[in-house]
Parts: sequence; structure tokens; C-alpha cells
Amino acid sequence: MNGSPTKPDVSLRLLEIFDAIMRCGTTVEAAEQLGISQPAVSNGIRQLEAQTGVTLFERLHRRLQPTEEAVALHDDIKPVFGLLRGFASRAQDMRQGVSGRLRVISTPPLGHTVAPLAMRRFLKERKDVSVAYDVRRLEHVVVAVQSGHADLGLALALERHPAVNVEILARTHMVAVLPKAEKVSASTVSAETLAKGDFVGLEIESNLGQKVRAAFERDGVPYKPRVEVRYCATAAVLASAGIGSAVIDPYTAAFNAGLGVIERGFLPPIEVAAVLITRKGVPRSRLQHAFISEMRKALTDFAAGGMQTIFGTR
Repeated sequence: MNGSPTKPDVSLRLLEIFDAIMRCGTTVEAAEQLGISQPAVSNGIRQLEAQTGVTLFERLHRRLQPTEEAVALHDDIKPVFGLLRGFASRAQDMRQGVSGRLRVISTPPLGHTVAPLAMRRFLKERKDVSVAYDVRRLEHVVVAVQSGHADLGLALALERHPAVNVEILARTHMVAVLPKAEKVSASTVSAETLAKGDFVGLEIESNLGQKVRAAFERDGVPYKPRVEVRYCATAAVLASAGIGSAVIDPYTAAFNAGLGVIERGFLPPIEVAAVLITRKGVPRSRLQHAFISEMRKALTDFAAGGMQTIFGTR
């Protein structure tokens, strides 16, 4: 029956043996490079010659001399093995956490303060790593991690969530920021003191806003903001403009110290946790572990010396 000739069934392993001999010149060296026995190399070449019907080598002075056909065929497969070696090297870099892409999303308090420091340190020794970085509201952070659009999420004041894993990285306390014109000699101010003047509150729908309101109520003080804002950074800006005092997270307060606000401890204390958000059921890569480690270090450095100290660290 007439038909097209049967194509030789050549395996990638036989081509790998052929490539090794072309580069090494002897079956012994090829075997050492491939991690197999010398007879296995010789058998592989005989099998390849039988399958292709082409004589590939002649033995001269205990070395294998490639035929013209072998040289031509090797030129054809060189790009394949170049790609394979590049693939193996790339995979090794990924295993070691020095190559790849990391997707991080954060809420503003950490995303505009401590997280950039962690990222700078993370990227410094990883020239082949890129990062997709976004700063959004908490609900967007949770959805991005849950859906797999982000590898890691960072936030404040979220200690548990049914849809994602939440891990506490550090605990700290909210602080009061007051217009520079205020005369405050004490190291702390109370909710009662702040309620006597104009107050800039955080929207009550947010976790931080709820914590601030609860603190006022715990102190028996009415919570009546003159202005209500979404972000702590906005509250700091308004305080610097003399509009009123505010209670915000310490990362934002320290980062915006140059605005000219007065920072004081706040009573009653409002504990706030910096947390890591990850997707359920998904193991962490080396890149993720490395970034998390840098984030922990940055938070520790902040606790020890504030934003000026850690951003001055090289």
C-alpha cells in the first residue's frame, strides 16, 4: 500500500546523548556530563543511527569523529538544547528565589510606608525578579488574593477572614495627630481631649474607623467628627492644614511627620495589627517567603526607630 514514509521515532533522550557527544568528543566525557554509564551512551548512539539510517560518527584515535551528516543534524538541534538549558537555569533560579514575578497588593497605610522599604530590600539582590504592586482598599485586597490575581496582600486591622488566610506580622497602636498650633505638652492625649476640638474621623465603614469610634465610646465620649475621610493619609493632611486632630495608624503618622503635625500617644489604646493575606490552599513560593521575611524586618525596624530610621537604612 502506498503512503508517506514512516518518520523515525527519535526520543529527546537520544538527541541529548547525541548533543553531549558532539560537544564532548568522547563517550566517557558525555556519560559524565549526562550522569549515565559509558555503555548507555554508546548504545544510545547506535540506536539513533539505526532509527535515522545515518552514520553519525567514525572512531579515530579513540575519539568519535562526527560525519558531515552529524554536523548538519547537530546544527538543527542546537537551538533546542539551548532553550532546554535556559529553561533549566531559569527553573533553578525560581527554586532559589532569585528569578520570577511577584504580585503584591496592599492597603495604603502599609502600601505607602513600610512595604516600599521591604520591596527595595527584596529587589536589591534579585536583578531578575519583577513585582506587580498595587495599593487599594481592603475589600479589593482581599478579592485580589482570593481570586489569585495577587500572591500576597498587606493590610491593617484584619485579624481573620473566612475567604483568605490572615497572618499577623506585627502589632502596634494608633496615634493622635494634632495641628501644629495645638499646645500639647503631655506625651499622650485622650479621646475626651480630642472631642473638645474639631476632629477628623475615619469613615465608620472601615475597620480603623470602627476601632476609633469604639475607643471614643469606651471612654464615654461622643464620636462626632467635623470631617470624615477614607484614608489615614488624608486625615494627616487635614490635620496639618489646621482643620482638626485625628487618630490614625502610626506608619502613616511617621511617614507624614514632615507635614508639621504633632504626634502623640492616644488613650484609650487602640491596638492595630499589620497582617499578611494569602490564598487558602496555595503553598508559598521562595519569592513569597523572601518578601515576607523582608516585610517582617521592615516592621521590626519601624518599631525600633520609625520611618526616618528605616528609610535611611541602606
